[in-house]
Amino acid sequence: MTTVLITGTNRGIGLEFVEQFLARGDRVLATCRDVEKADSLRQLEQNYSSLELLELDVADTQSIENLPHLLKSEAIDIFVNNAGVYGPRKTGFGDVDGQAWADALQVNAIAPLLLTQLIIDNLRKGKDKKLLYLTSKMGSMEDNSGGGSYIYRSSKAALNSVVKSLSVDLAEEGFKTAVLHPGWVQTDMGGAHALIDTGASVAGMMQIIDSLDKELSGSFINYDGAIIPW
Repeated sequence: MTTVLITGTNRGIGLEFVEQFLARGDRVLATCRDVEKADSLRQLEQNYSSLELLELDVADTQSIENLPHLLKSEAIDIFVNNAGVYGPRKTGFGDVDGQAWADALQVNAIAPLLLTQLIIDNLRKGKDKKLLYLTSKMGSMEDNSGGGSYIYRSSKAALNSVVKSLSVDLAEEGFKTAVLHPGWVQTDMGGAHALIDTGASVAGMMQIIDSLDKELSGSFINYDGAIIPW
């Protein structure tokens, strides 16, 4: 049985990842900020003995540092870093707030690396050694023709840089890493007018995860398998 650790699972894409991994028989360690308020996850927990819920707030350093204690010595085969924030919607030139920017960088770029460092022993015990980080096409330099959105764009570009370095630094140990763009998805962040639902997005990303090998490692990949320019 494959063991998968997923962050940010109380709704949207994260919750869909949990459901799809469980449906195919995997063991899932699902994190969220407040387990008591995560009604959908708790309902799934009643139906699946292979689901374990863990509290993790990626905006809180102490919470991040506590995760290894919750995981103990459990081997993790696949790590899906889904947790992220958009930040304030009004972030065009002249509207950027420094603290809001720092908060988004903490969640979207800093926390993923800190988490990876802290749970590396668990990941080293895993058989798949696959590390996936949800990013956004808005973090692509080449694709940026619209400007604005300084906070979100820069935080995802920073994440892309972090994961590219991870793909180099951990390659000799057999790790495969990638940043995944889920598409424009109908979630609280994406809005009701988005192009695809969470089911289609996650199904596509699951195929990428299954096929991820050393040749694809370090890539920026769309949910449909297309490579996105940096």
